Amino acid sequence: MAVMTGGQALARSLRKQGVDTVFGLPGVQLDWLFDALWEERQAIKVYWTRHEQATTYMADGYARTTGKPGTAIVVPGPGLLNAMAGLSTAYSANSPVLCVSGQIQSDLIEVGRGLLHEIPNQLSMVRSVTKWSGRAMRPAEVPALVQEAFRQMQSGRTRPVELEIPPDVLAAQGEVELLGPAEALRPAPDPDRLEQAAKLLGQAKRPVIFAGGGVLRAEAWDELRELAEMLQAPVMMSQNARGAVSARSYLAQNMLASEQLVPESDAILAVGTRFTQPIAAEWGPKEGQPVIQLDVDEDEIGRNFQPAIGIVSDARLGLSALIDALGKHNRKRESRQEELSAVKERIDDLFFEMQPQASYAMAIRDVLPDDGILVGESTQVGYWCHSAYPAYQPRTYLTSGYQGTLGYGFATALGVQVGAPDKKVVSISGDGGFMYNVQELATMAQQKINLVAVVFNDNAYGNVKRIQQQSFGGHTIASDLHNPDFAKLAELFGVRGMRAEGPEAFKSTLERALSLDEPVLIEVPVGQMPSIWGIVRRNTRAEFPQTVSAVKRD
Repeated sequence: MAVMTGGQALARSLRKQGVDTVFGLPGVQLDWLFDALWEERQAIKVYWTRHEQATTYMADGYARTTGKPGTAIVVPGPGLLNAMAGLSTAYSANSPVLCVSGQIQSDLIEVGRGLLHEIPNQLSMVRSVTKWSGRAMRPAEVPALVQEAFRQMQSGRTRPVELEIPPDVLAAQGEVELLGPAEALRPAPDPDRLEQAAKLLGQAKRPVIFAGGGVLRAEAWDELRELAEMLQAPVMMSQNARGAVSARSYLAQNMLASEQLVPESDAILAVGTRFTQPIAAEWGPKEGQPVIQLDVDEDEIGRNFQPAIGIVSDARLGLSALIDALGKHNRKRESRQEELSAVKERIDDLFFEMQPQASYAMAIRDVLPDDGILVGESTQVGYWCHSAYPAYQPRTYLTSGYQGTLGYGFATALGVQVGAPDKKVVSISGDGGFMYNVQELATMAQQKINLVAVVFNDNAYGNVKRIQQQSFGGHTIASDLHNPDFAKLAELFGVRGMRAEGPEAFKSTLERALSLDEPVLIEVPVGQMPSIWGIVRRNTRAEFPQTVSAVKRD
């Protein structure tokens, strides 16, 4: 064992777990940790932000792009509270994010003397948006705590975790034994239930598949495609699963296609998804339509709908085993390409009628390479993309999941670009959401993160304002916004600023921006846009109920 400070033990333990990138904001309780990170600067790259909220957003974007854990570091109290919006987003999207937080002096925790950044019950508080949290009180405890954090984060259903270390522990010296990488536990399927599922699917004439973000977390997209082709089963993907099957495939269907395809199906496979939309919709499973639910989280089996067969398994292990078992049960099948292509074309045409959102979104799709990454947001064009953006590869379209966190997009996209430096990355925001993290233009410029950030500016929380006008006799309150000239503002931060009016000008401007190897912001002035919810509500009443309380701002 070597003698080292708690800060050195933490930095070196992170390195042992494979961490080579962290997103943080220093403060007095973290001084000894940041000095230890300086010692590890050849192995661990530190990206520092202008607000703690951006640290967890960037860590989330990095994690969802690379498939590796993202690490954020913040001071305790208000620092951790600021970071919790990002943790809640990562929690809803099942993203592996480690948040390292400071604490107050160890012998005064929960005493209530009002020390700098002190809040009561910090560990309990953060557990509302994390899977696990823990605290080290001696340098010797740090390696085991870090190892357990990574084991918890990556085992079963991946979700954020938090660990905290008081400043006196980070500064103290002691004998420390560093530990190796944590071993993640990924459950394999029960053979008997798998056989039942293979038999049911193999005998079905018109099976359908619902896929969620668990497919991408398990890197099971090849297995999903192979199974879908074997069954000639259309695949409806949640927002977090977009790209698991390429949008160019006739098997990749918009969720709206469920309205036509599910009532005609005789077997339904739900894999890596909470399955909330189907069970709440009028077209959802009816008596006599057996559902097979495969999920890594045992608690999700039957939470929203009692399946005929429930299988607890990692998506990749489960789908691979299902493919093997299906061979002896699968009936002879003819291609459904003609039928499913017609369904796909009809729905694509329906969504393209939603203008100008469709033209702006498809301008991005036309210019962005197949492996380019789009980070959506709670904005009018973003809502359209959530429903209809064609993703051609896995991990190329990111959303805030069910949390719907306004303002997450720009900062998350910065982390995406850090995780995928050789790919083109575009973030879209409304003027309202962009201002939540506008200060990270400084991070973008100073640390040369070559993202293209698009701001659709209607000088309002547009969704709220439209609802107020339509539902409350034209009364509007607290929904109009006063904005700067975003292109000029970007230039003041050292980011190239551009402006484009209309979809055609936007397309050419975006193409130029993506050709530059530098940070760019494009401001797109827009007017009020039509509501997409009329189309979406027909299909997803659970997520977009017809109530004013469900309206999201943009």
